[in-house]
Amino acid sequence: MHIYMLSLFPKMFEGPFNESIVKRAVDRGLVQIDIYNIRDYAQDKHKVVDDYPYGGGAGMVMKPEPLFDAVEAVKKNIASQVNKEGSLSGGEAQDSTSVILLTPQGRLFQQKMAGELAQKPNLILVCGHYEGVDERVREHLVTDEISIGDYVLTGGELAAMVVVDAVVRLLPGALGSSASAEDGSHVMGLLQYPQYTRPPSFRGWEVPATLLSGNHDAIARWRRKQSILRTLKRRPDLLMQAPLTDEERQFVEEEKGAV
Repeated sequence: MHIYMLSLFPKMFEGPFNESIVKRAVDRGLVQIDIYNIRDYAQDKHKVVDDYPYGGGAGMVMKPEPLFDAVEAVKKNIASQVNKEGSLSGGEAQDSTSVILLTPQGRLFQQKMAGELAQKPNLILVCGHYEGVDERVREHLVTDEISIGDYVLTGGELAAMVVVDAVVRLLPGALGSSASAEDGSHVMGLLQYPQYTRPPSFRGWEVPATLLSGNHDAIARWRRKQSILRTLKRRPDLLMQAPLTDEERQFVEEEKGAV
């Protein structure tokens, strides 16, 4: 996988992408991350990338020219690389590349979306700033818009880091165990069950006996039940779409009545 980050503040990525799982995935050749400075594509000597909004209003708007030029430069890079490999034509590679704008107006980022993006060979992430981008960027350049939550950040860089982290950990070989990627919160539409480790007794608080039993079927049943209970208490909205059996849905209704 190849991820291209387009940002006004490229140094923000130096720490997060040089540590932990993302760094290991890069070192193993599972992903390559290139960072482009949008200012390098500004068309004037002062490297201006924003301007006042037509019609008035507070703040500034990112200009279309630098963003179009930056994305087109990345796509040429992708086409050149694909032509060398010969897997498909450069034009096909450019057309199939996802160009994602990080913005509060985008689709809410979820685990399913992370899984879909992890299947892409190339991703271009555009970090928005100021009051947003010129609407022509939305209409004619990006293929999708993503938001990581219903709040406003100073820019799209932090949101892009979240997306990259969620996507890279799903790449085969990125984690020590494939079960780690398959077993976390939201993967099966539920929050993760409680986790315990040594010691079995700490300050009088005991690890549930089932987890110490060695009975893998009983442990799996306990974890599934605890995932459902935790989701019911903390994120009941998720249960509407969760893949529950009829017996589990009856269990949820009984728990609701017991509250």
